[in-house]
Amino acid sequence: MNQDEIKLLFDQQAAGYDAQWAKTHPIRDCLHLLLDSAFATLPPDARILCVGLGTGAELMHLARQHPGWRFTAVEPSGAMLALCRHAAEREGISARCHFHEGYLESLPDTASFDAATCFLVSQFILDPAARSGFFQGIARRLAPGAMLASSDLASDVQSPAYEVLLRAWMSLMAAADVPADALERMRAAYARDVGILPPEQIASIIAAGGFQPPVPFFQAGLIHGWLSMRADQAR
Repeated sequence: MNQDEIKLLFDQQAAGYDAQWAKTHPIRDCLHLLLDSAFATLPPDARILCVGLGTGAELMHLARQHPGWRFTAVEPSGAMLALCRHAAEREGISARCHFHEGYLESLPDTASFDAATCFLVSQFILDPAARSGFFQGIARRLAPGAMLASSDLASDVQSPAYEVLLRAWMSLMAAADVPADALERMRAAYARDVGILPPEQIASIIAAGGFQPPVPFFQAGLIHGWLSMRADQAR
């Protein structure tokens, strides 16, 4: 899918997105728990860049934990971003947030952020060079030594392990009340529209985007997470 198709897809899904994935929230909560530890040394007035954050789960979590942090939310789906904004208003944190509707390249690239999050986003960029360019765009916006916490679907799709994980993942989705027709569309999308690559290859893509060698810090089924520190030579 191209950028316009991805944006349209998430615009269409926005209204029911959180409800649809409610039963998988334990995975998200575990990721957020580890994220707290990863970001524990950030300053009390840290500036956080959240890339492709959808309805804003990680922003809400971090804002509750750190009342002095400020956030820039980057999301191309206007419908998703509207839900994120409304959630921030309900939480009373909207004054600490800047909401940017669009892709990362339309955000000024001054290196000012102390950390960034990017969860289940880069997997939609199928070309490895463009995917590294995406991470390079994040690196340019981070202060020297700042950290990126990212996650994507990852596996060696040619290996027997992938079939084991995929069956378990689809069973998890079915138990989370994802309809059977949606499961079939998901399986087809994984083969066609999602860049599922071996974890070590994704780590290399991140490193080529201007980061020190990424450190794996999370796995739940097909979702893998990395911590990556901006390299000094990031451009």
